[in-house]
Amino acid sequence: MSKTRSFFERLTGSIPADEFDDVTTENEKPIMSSLGRHHTPIQEETPLHEEEAQLTIDMHQTPDEIIIEAMVAGVKPEDLDVSITQDMVTLKGKRTKSATVQQDNYYYQELYWGGFSRSILLPQEVDSEEAEATMKHGLLTIRLPKLDTMKVQKLKIKNG
Repeated sequence: MSKTRSFFERLTGSIPADEFDDVTTENEKPIMSSLGRHHTPIQEETPLHEEEAQLTIDMHQTPDEIIIEAMVAGVKPEDLDVSITQDMVTLKGKRTKSATVQQDNYYYQELYWGGFSRSILLPQEVDSEEAEATMKHGLLTIRLPKLDTMKVQKLKIKNG
């Protein structure tokens, strides 16, 4: 007898925990936890092309600047590309694994390794020339000075 799935289960494709142990497909293999139960099947790696993950960020403002923060632990500063225009910031990079581990030796495999990027539309124009980026303990912080769009520039008229 088939149980009707909840709206959330149908929307997300999730599987109730009591049905989880019976689920595998031909490209998946169950892994064993230290308790001897099967857990999350891991897709065997057969990528046709390398995918990019979307980098997660926090963005907030002060009266004078917009600040973007992103966790980029494991990425060298020279492997990060930060592009800034007056209304957009694009972050790109690649996190590479230092050790090779055979797929059969994993209990859990949740960390993301590979390319990532993120384009962020800014809520107001910034001075891209004065922007600064720093990285400390894996946290990338980008400071973007706001342009004062309300400031009125008086133009002097020359006799010509």
